[in-house]
Amino acid sequence: MDATYDAWAGPTVGELGEFVVLDRITRRLPTGSPIVGPGDDCAVVAAPDGRFVVTTDMMVHGPDFRWAWSSPEDVGWKAAATNLSDVAAMGAVPSGLVIALAAPQDTPVAVLEGIADGFRLALDALSPGCGVVGGDLSTSATFTVAVTAFGDLEGRSPVLRSGARPGDVVAVSGELGRAARGLARLFHDGVDAQGEPDRAATGASGADRDPDVGRQRRPVPPIADGPRAAAAGATAMLDLSDGLAIDAGRLARASGVTLDLSDAADLDDVALHGGEDHGLLATFPADAVLPGGFRRIGVVREHGDADLLRGGSPVPTTGWDPYADWDGAAG
Repeated sequence: MDATYDAWAGPTVGELGEFVVLDRITRRLPTGSPIVGPGDDCAVVAAPDGRFVVTTDMMVHGPDFRWAWSSPEDVGWKAAATNLSDVAAMGAVPSGLVIALAAPQDTPVAVLEGIADGFRLALDALSPGCGVVGGDLSTSATFTVAVTAFGDLEGRSPVLRSGARPGDVVAVSGELGRAARGLARLFHDGVDAQGEPDRAATGASGADRDPDVGRQRRPVPPIADGPRAAAAGATAMLDLSDGLAIDAGRLARASGVTLDLSDAADLDDVALHGGEDHGLLATFPADAVLPGGFRRIGVVREHGDADLLRGGSPVPTTGWDPYADWDGAAG
């Protein structure tokens, strides 16, 4: 058995086969309330007003997570949270997930069961009523989790990135910078002498008990604030997956405006450029009452020489880029 899986015992997926493994996984997952759930070639999910939103996201061992730093429950939680947040960013309520797992043959089934538990815990905590309505299981040399999520707009128009207008308020909901601080702690204290991710070093250094590391492993996006923002008249919105600055730049370019973060003087470089918190960035009409956990951080201006400003100076629209930031070390 690969040393990667030393922390988990029991039969492997190769020993039990697809049918048994799928049964052991699906029994642990909430199904929500689909018209037709797992067991057929397709699920059938209600679209009450004739529309639904759909998104997909992958987590690959190496660039997106390391077994040395994350438990299977962590991986399942994070895979759920990242997709739920994208649905919320459109102003929709998550209504169902489809999960595809590709695992090496020597993966203990306990790892897949733990991932299923992570999905269940995340759905219960972040989006009660949303369930897993289907999926697929395959084999691969690199462990991969791919999730497709669906959402119900409940009769509202979707909130796009392209709707911000000069004079709108810029606001955020959720945490900024904690996941990036946690990742920095892991790269500093959770590695061996060669700089490779190491489970023993992570525990011995105390990084396992760092609340920011906990947020890196299990982000807590404000899912309910997405539909609240739509109901409050949000003109534009997106999920802060790669960092406030880079994602704000995306919204600014899509809307053809400049975002002036004049009320964000307290945000440090980590909060501006660190990713994986999965908060929400939105713009609202100037007279709107900000809903839920949204707080003002600036104002929308006519497009000028920069997409993003703070204190009158341009802010680099940089953040997490998997092609630029991953060095290929699998850990």
